Amino acid sequence: LDVMSSQTTRPVRDQKEREPVRRARPSPLVAWICLLIVYVVWGSTYLAIRVGVETMPPLLMAAARSLVAGLIMFPLGLRRRRSAPLASRWPSRAQWRSCATAGVLLLVGQGVVGVAERTIPSGLAALLVATVPLWLLGLDAGLNRARLGWAQLAGLLVGLAGVALLSTLGGGAGHISVIGVLIVLGAAGMWALGTMTARRGTFPSSPVLATGMELLAGGVVLLVLAAVTGEFGSLRLSHVSAGSWLALGYLIVIGSIVAFSAYGIAVRSLPTPTVATYAYVNPVIAVLLGALILGERLTPAMIGGGVLVVGAVVLVVRRSPPAH
Repeated sequence: LDVMSSQTTRPVRDQKEREPVRRARPSPLVAWICLLIVYVVWGSTYLAIRVGVETMPPLLMAAARSLVAGLIMFPLGLRRRRSAPLASRWPSRAQWRSCATAGVLLLVGQGVVGVAERTIPSGLAALLVATVPLWLLGLDAGLNRARLGWAQLAGLLVGLAGVALLSTLGGGAGHISVIGVLIVLGAAGMWALGTMTARRGTFPSSPVLATGMELLAGGVVLLVLAAVTGEFGSLRLSHVSAGSWLALGYLIVIGSIVAFSAYGIAVRSLPTPTVATYAYVNPVIAVLLGALILGERLTPAMIGGGVLVVGAVVLVVRRSPPAH
């Protein structure tokens, strides 16, 4: 559930932009390989965050990830608009405003997950973040008075039961913080609100450019938050481990740029319900990697709550895949 996924359902396009219409369609094998990359890489980002925040301040790490990736993707997006009229090459104020709003919600939510992962396992964080489609459904029903079908309502109820079961882990395991669980749930709510914002604003038609703008805007806000919370004073570069530097590099290059590119290919070549399966495959990958690589303990409550949450997401995404 990365910032990149918000680029595929934007209804408002800049009428002045002239983008090439015909593009070579990747082969089915390439498209499936790209979807597999999205499964594994986006599922592994929780593990990378957990490793990174061991010796690196979480908000500063998230700010660095966003700003570096944004500084790479923004120029690439502008370069693709070289064929557009000169007046429309640079994004408009409305586009910057929409991208900034979505980027701040999505990326600050991403940043605070790093704060929470100092006190909760990466697998648990991934399972709680998997509730984003449930948040989307609830917000859509509450703010837009959208009607819920039986499958969607059942998904919400099952998901709530799963979250309730996962939340009890904070009271039973000494190293798991209730505050950490609540932070991740709040981050999932921010992602859902950011996704809704990203579907309504005025955005560039190029997903690369729009994502670059979101990354830059969110990265600047994360940098400010890091300064306000005193993370600059706590940063000691000599104390940052090689593992944390590798994790940061992985999140920038593989977790953001490579996985986003793979997602773009998959979403243009495979049916939407097929691509939407990443929403419930990612947390499973994250839990497995956390147990195998970090030795995170899988308790019966975590397994049961995870099954309920993933099952709820399957119900919701299968019924309304384009929104999630």
